Amino acid sequence: MRSVRKPQVTLYVDRSTHQWVVLDQEGNFWLLPNVENSWEQRQRIYPTAETGLEPIPGHYQYLLGLPLSS
Repeated sequence: MRSVRKPQVTLYVDRSTHQWVVLDQEGNFWLLPNVENSWEQRQRIYPTAETGLEPIPGHYQYLLGLPLSS
């Protein structure tokens, strides 16, 4: 039987700031700085109505060093 992989995070881009944003399994949003190992230096954010989040395909997760599907 094959196991189904469930993503640990969902990746977005904030079109207003041109930055990567991650939604974790607990429902928290994180801003990823443009640095190496950005996941370790993420910053908590609270999106507002003005935040322009656009979903990004999950296969980009490895480029940003995000936790991969289990």
